[in-house]
Amino acid sequence: MTFSYLFLTERGKEIIDYIPGLSSLTVADIPNIFHGGIGEKFKDSIPKVFGIKANYVLISTMYELESEAIDALRATLKMPIYTSGPNIPYSQIKPNPSSAQPIYIKWLDSKPPRTVLYVSLGSFLSVTSAEMAEIAFGLTQSGVNFLWVARGETSHLKEICGENGMVVEWCDQLKVLLHSSIGGFWTHCGWNSVKEGLFSGVPMLTFPILMDQTLNSKMIVKDWKTGWNMRDKVGVFKRDEIAKIVRDFMDLKSVVRIEMMERANAFSRTCQESVGECGSVNGDLDAFLRDIAMN
Repeated sequence: MTFSYLFLTERGKEIIDYIPGLSSLTVADIPNIFHGGIGEKFKDSIPKVFGIKANYVLISTMYELESEAIDALRATLKMPIYTSGPNIPYSQIKPNPSSAQPIYIKWLDSKPPRTVLYVSLGSFLSVTSAEMAEIAFGLTQSGVNFLWVARGETSHLKEICGENGMVVEWCDQLKVLLHSSIGGFWTHCGWNSVKEGLFSGVPMLTFPILMDQTLNSKMIVKDWKTGWNMRDKVGVFKRDEIAKIVRDFMDLKSVVRIEMMERANAFSRTCQESVGECGSVNGDLDAFLRDIAMN
């Protein structure tokens, strides 16, 4: 514990520019599990993982998002590196006028464009009960419209959340993110959620909990500049501060917000173009299939 504390305080701002493909990463950006004694346990296993004799590497990303890292991998590894894109079934979510819409979609239909904050903190990892309560009161006090997916907590949270909020156990996340009323995504930064947020062109309020989520949050906030880190913005995790951050983040008249929205829209176009006929992902997948067919 002492080692980990010193590691973060004394070396936290150190730029890790000595690893190919990671020009803006700092020591503090590295997930806590790799700090101190826990990280030592991984030291011997990592070379074994990369020593596996694979014929190909297929990565669930787009070249345009992580070109520096992908170029570094291609220059280092002795097998072809391909990207598989956002892996999003976009063609399957187009609205069907003849089908009944879920109640949360009808609720979203009643809200003005870009005024709803979508909140989802993941399928498996959760926040503490105290944090959950502060989030609920903070969202309610903000006055911002919000749709919150909170598995197993809905009955309790519905009692706290006022008329501006809807709490559900589950929703079709991609369909929600692509809805015109959604103006922000409060996310735990799981990679699938990050890709869906980028694909949908929605600014993200990041709330990383564990493992790669810290690194994903860093890319959103520092590299792509399409979001804010809630944990960095809130000094003390209390409802009043949460309410202020949510109001500021969703302020459609804010210059910072407008610029962030423009960048998010640009990334959305990039993601959608990457899976188009002449896109980078389409090219990679074609090359991958040709390689498999030849072997």
